[in-house]
Amino acid sequence: QVQLVESGGGLVQAGGSLRLSCVASVNIHNIFTMAWYRQVPGKQRELVATIFSNYIANYADSVKGRFTISRDNAKSTVYLQMNSLKPEDTGVYYCNARNTYYNAWGQGTQVTVSS
Repeated sequence: QVQLVESGGGLVQAGGSLRLSCVASVNIHNIFTMAWYRQVPGKQRELVATIFSNYIANYADSVKGRFTISRDNAKSTVYLQMNSLKPEDTGVYYCNARNTYYNAWGQGTQVTVSS
């Protein structure tokens, strides 16, 4: 199964920005869907953004206009650019890769937005 490693999380003040990265152990050109999820303790994991192999992207309503997902197949990397961050964006962000053969998750990276 593909291995995913996230990075880029940290502590940021409200209104600030962070860029998350997810590096895959395989060429993501062959991966149908790459996505970012986030999770807060006690709540279900929430889909934040999805990008497909044709580069079409979908976003949760709560992040539209603020977050941008992108993929660089040559680097086997998917990114999540997060702007205008709010305290409500705080959580552990997980990278996900899915196709016919697997549904893989990274270890997560913590994002904390202070007010």
